[in-house]
Formats: sequence, C-alpha cells, structure tokens
Amino acid sequence: MAAVNLKMEGNEIDEEAMEPVSLSDPLEECADISEIGGVENKHDEVETNAVRKFKRFSANMWQTLLDKTRVLEYLWPQYCCGGGEMERTRAYHVWPGNNVFFFRGRLIFGPDPRGLLLTAVSIGLSSWIFAVYVADELPNHSGLVITLCVILTIIVLVNLILASMIDPGIVPRNDHPFVLDEIGSSDRTRKKRLINVNGVELKLKYCRVCKIYRPPRSCHCAVCDNCVENFDHHCPWIGQCIGLRNYRFYLTFLVTALVFFAYIFAFSCWRVHQRMSQSGTGIFSMLRNRPEILALASFSSAAIAFLGGLTCYHAYLIATNQTAYENFRQRYFGSRNPYDRGMLSNIMEILLRPLPPSRVDFRAEVTPWWSGCSDGDGQ
Repeated sequence: MAAVNLKMEGNEIDEEAMEPVSLSDPLEECADISEIGGVENKHDEVETNAVRKFKRFSANMWQTLLDKTRVLEYLWPQYCCGGGEMERTRAYHVWPGNNVFFFRGRLIFGPDPRGLLLTAVSIGLSSWIFAVYVADELPNHSGLVITLCVILTIIVLVNLILASMIDPGIVPRNDHPFVLDEIGSSDRTRKKRLINVNGVELKLKYCRVCKIYRPPRSCHCAVCDNCVENFDHHCPWIGQCIGLRNYRFYLTFLVTALVFFAYIFAFSCWRVHQRMSQSGTGIFSMLRNRPEILALASFSSAAIAFLGGLTCYHAYLIATNQTAYENFRQRYFGSRNPYDRGMLSNIMEILLRPLPPSRVDFRAEVTPWWSGCSDGDGQ
C-alpha cells in the first residue's frame, strides 16, 4: 500500500510539474479570439454608424441648401427695385411647368438646353471649318464665298434661337381645379366633351395635370409639362416644344439649315476633287493630309439627308394641314380631316397668318403662395 501511495504521489507530482509546461487551453484561445472578433465587430458597427450618420447629415444639408436656393429664386426678384420697394411676384416665378425663363420671363426655353447647345455648336463649328480650310483656299472669289457662308450661318442661328426661345403656344392652367374635379368625379364619361369643327365632331380630352379640357389639336408635353396648342412634337435638337406660335420659325430653320449644309457640301466636294486632281493622290492620301475637309463633307452629307427628310415630311404635313402628332397617331385615318381646306389654303393658313399672341402672360404680377399663408397666420 505504501508503494502504491508513493506511485500515486509521484504521478501527482509529475502532473503538477507538467502543468506549467502544457500548452494553453484551446477553449481559452477560442474565447480570446471571440473577444477580439467582438471588439472588431463593435468597431465596424461604430464605423458603419458614423458613416451612416455622416451620409444622413450630408443629405439633410444638401436638401436644406436646395430649399433655401428655391426660396431665394422666388424672393430675389422681389427686392430688385430701387429704394427698397418690394416688387410683386411674376407669373414665371411660380409657373409649375419645366420651362426655363430668362430676362424676367421674356424668353422661354425648354428644360434641357443640351440639344440646343449641340445644334448651335455644330452649325458654328461647320461654318468655321469651311471658312478656314475650304473657302480660304479657293483660287477665285474666296471672300464672296466666305461672306455668303457667314450670312447663311447668321440666318440659321437666328431662326434656331427664335424657334427655341418663344412661347410655343402654352395653354393656361386652371387656377380653380375643384370645379372640374367635381364635374368629372361622379361620371367618367363627363371627362370628354364633344365639339363640332367644320361638320366633324371632335372630342376634347381632360388634362389631369393642367385641370382643363384641352383645346382641339393640343396635347400635354411630358418633357415641358405643359399643354401646347397645335402641338406638333417636342424637338430634342432645339430643346423646345413645336406648336402654334413657333412652328413657322422651326420650318424656316429646317429650310435654311438645309441650304446652309448643301452650300458647304458642294464647295467641300469641289475642293476635294480639285485637290485630288492637282496632287494626283487618292482618297486615303487626302484623308491623311486634309482630314478636316473630308470630315466636313461627311457631316454635311449626313445633315442634308436628315434635314431633307424632315423638310419633305413637314411639307406633306403642311399640304394636308396636319401636325406630326396627329399624323403619328393617325388621328384622321378613316375619317375626314376637318382642318384640310386645300393645299393653297393650308399653306397660307400655316405660313402666312399673323402670329397669335401668347395666351399666358408670364410677366404678369401674381400673389405668391407664401403671402396667402402669412396672411392666414396673421389672422
């Protein structure tokens, strides 16, 4: 028994002696790792919360800046009079459409000016390349050729600006929409009205945005957010609707631009042929030595094809007294067009009639919405 006890004591001593040398407990290692992971997760959560708060703060600051900018846009024109007198708000300050106004409501542009700028730059750049690289190298009458090119450029740009900056025929909105809402809320069939035009019954559709029964041949433009009288289309190349009041300027722009690019194309091709004949080189050598002339001729040919097709199409529309929107929708397919009075009468009506005045006075003084709110609070 003593021997057995000695052996057991010896084993206990060995085990006690080996304890300090033994490796760390894997459970303790996992606990340490989980603690480290928990700290890292907490750190990530803190960083995520901080980023989230920063983004929320930035969004709130940006929204506040936009709100203050809109208020300044409304209030700034009121304090522009001398002597500190307050000027009443103009209609263009509070107009709900997407148009952009300049010179205190005298000029009306579409919401996206990129198409207009691209068109104007293309015309101006083509004229400059023609004057520098094509007409200046002509052996005879180069000054006369450049002068005619400059005159055509001015005419095209003037018609482009006129077509894009005047009121296309915007229909006034209803300031008291509750009347029509009550009329149309009980019976959906009341949303349409019938009128007689030259013996043909036409439906007047109700515009839910403008709260009006649209006049005949008008349509609501989704880009400008306006109902436009005699709506033809929204032209992305000038960034404006084409309607009753600017259609003739649009047609003049098409015809003059077609003449302008045909003029450039003719002299560019003649110059290319002349240079190839003098040097005895081919088209690839011309492309290497004078790429600007070939680029101008190619661009002019594409412009001629595009403008020529548009001009022929609108010539057909004028002869039949249709708009592009009516023709696209086949509005008079299978029925008589009540506005067709014959080719000569249609041309005179569209191109020679006096320009009607704008139905919306954007420079008229109106009572701003915040004035009514402040009066109500004061009472």
